[in-house]
Amino acid sequence: MHAAPTPLTILIVDDQNATRVALTAELDRVGHRVLEADSAEWGLELFRRYRPDVVLMDVEMPGHDGYWTAREMRAAEPGGWTPIIFLSQFKQDLDIWKGIESGGDDYLVKPVSPMILHAKLRAMQRLAQMRQRLVTMSEELRAANAQLEELSSVDALTGLMNRRALDARLQQELDLARRESKPLTLVLCDVDHFKRYNDAAGHVAGDACLRRVGQLLKETCRRPSDCAGRYGGEEFALILPNTPRSGAMTYARALMRTIEISAIPHPDSPTGANITLSGGITTCVPDESTSVEGLIIRADEALYNAKSTGRNRFFSFEMQMDTQEQKSAFGTLDGGRRP
Repeated sequence: MHAAPTPLTILIVDDQNATRVALTAELDRVGHRVLEADSAEWGLELFRRYRPDVVLMDVEMPGHDGYWTAREMRAAEPGGWTPIIFLSQFKQDLDIWKGIESGGDDYLVKPVSPMILHAKLRAMQRLAQMRQRLVTMSEELRAANAQLEELSSVDALTGLMNRRALDARLQQELDLARRESKPLTLVLCDVDHFKRYNDAAGHVAGDACLRRVGQLLKETCRRPSDCAGRYGGEEFALILPNTPRSGAMTYARALMRTIEISAIPHPDSPTGANITLSGGITTCVPDESTSVEGLIIRADEALYNAKSTGRNRFFSFEMQMDTQEQKSAFGTLDGGRRP
């Protein structure tokens, strides 16, 4: 008789002392660890406490039988699997069927042949190892899918959300703002005269410039709900939940100041020695007619207006005002703080 490849912890549940003694002696002989229970209730307690590798279960016991015990054991290990082998003096087809239906994996007729017992244990051990490999592979696959999902949502150059993720996030925030009747602001902005930047400094420097701008945009998203992303090329988007019109203009002014202080040189810009941004702002309290596409179109039209009226400014149709006009009119924007 060959020993099993590795020792197992085996739970024997049988009300007959002679059967337990005989099985324990045989299993001890080949190095397995044995737990004994003389009732269904104690067997279930030992199962929960020690999580054995295999259960040898008597079918006929006083009180709860082996079928009931097997069902309770299966309920006690959601997502897990412990091989259960039934032991019985009965060998009718119906008995075997009932054992499998109640959660068992195999059925041995008493008295149990040692050779057959060890063969069954090896088979159960191989099945358990195969299942564990499948569980491990499934976990690795889930982790890989999660990583792939993350990569598919991130812009490779800037590390910000990409357009796909931005569209999904905008839909989520739109639905939330609609339910809560709160304002939602979308900002589209891009680097002024960026083609001239690339032509003068080269695409490697241009990529570095976009990464820096992306980092600055991310840093201006102070609230957890605010988010920034790269919408494509030199164009970026900012989603600002619970931000009213005046707050959106305040945010835009602060962003322009941040870009100004950063003083990223532009080698060939008609608007100045350093890079500047132009942006379009749209703000609304969404209703049933508000859509992601509508918000994007509105913000894009506002961006076009900002660029056509001189660049280096952010424009809002809702306020019919850009950041340059606001600066001239009010001098300071402390009254427009966001919530």
